[in-house]
Amino acid sequence: MKAAATASRLLVISRGAGAVTLDFEARLRAAFADHLVVDFDPELDFEKLITPRARVVIAGGDGSVEFMVRRLADSKHPVGILPLGTFNNFARALGLPLEVDEAIAVARGGHARQITLGRVNGHVFVEACAIGLFGETIALGDAAKDMEFGALPGMLMNVIAAKRFQYELSGDLDGSGSAMSLVFSNTASIGSLIAVGDTTPSNPYLEFSVHAGRTRTDIVSRAIASALLKHKDDGAAQVFRFTKLQVKTRPRVRLYADNFQVGRTPATITAEVSALKVLMPR
Repeated sequence: MKAAATASRLLVISRGAGAVTLDFEARLRAAFADHLVVDFDPELDFEKLITPRARVVIAGGDGSVEFMVRRLADSKHPVGILPLGTFNNFARALGLPLEVDEAIAVARGGHARQITLGRVNGHVFVEACAIGLFGETIALGDAAKDMEFGALPGMLMNVIAAKRFQYELSGDLDGSGSAMSLVFSNTASIGSLIAVGDTTPSNPYLEFSVHAGRTRTDIVSRAIASALLKHKDDGAAQVFRFTKLQVKTRPRVRLYADNFQVGRTPATITAEVSALKVLMPR
């Protein structure tokens, strides 16, 4: 246990990722033979097992990768990512390799670079913050994917009952209007590769797209486009960059950080350079 407590390298394997067979796990363990290896477990206090600046490599899909990034957001750990999921929004946004051998090479010998993460009312998000129907739809899809059947009825009712609301923006952007949803993105796609913008966590800002998710029709068309692996053409949609924004709505509306509800409006949304660094191709 003393050796584990001072480990300078950690490999976290998410067995829930479809690619992780016994043979594949053996391949990972061989490639990272000098790493302490643990299973992905949201309840595990893994930071007690490693040094404050230990390299942490995460092998898994968007859910496990982004959970770990959010958890390590204020740490000094360099983070390597082996994207093993279906969509890999975060890895795609950073331009990380999706092929396993290339991803292993970057996780072992890449250059550590700071990235931008979003915060909404103090809650970290990796892909996007959504207010209203878009966030409720993403949360519903995630619950269905993870077969959280007990949560589905309530989430489905949130989607069905969602109504248009009035909003006011202040800070880096000033404006007002009405919408079914507001989406503030840190990656070009969220959820099941649903296109929401053009930004990447390598940029020092977040994006607000005026038309993304403002109606049920828009959300459905984006979902269909992602299912068909096509990019939705936003035509004349306006996209605005910002680093800090305040949002007020009438009435108060549910607020989501990635696919998790984190309260209701009003909201303060910020783009912040993370303390952690992600291992990137040299």
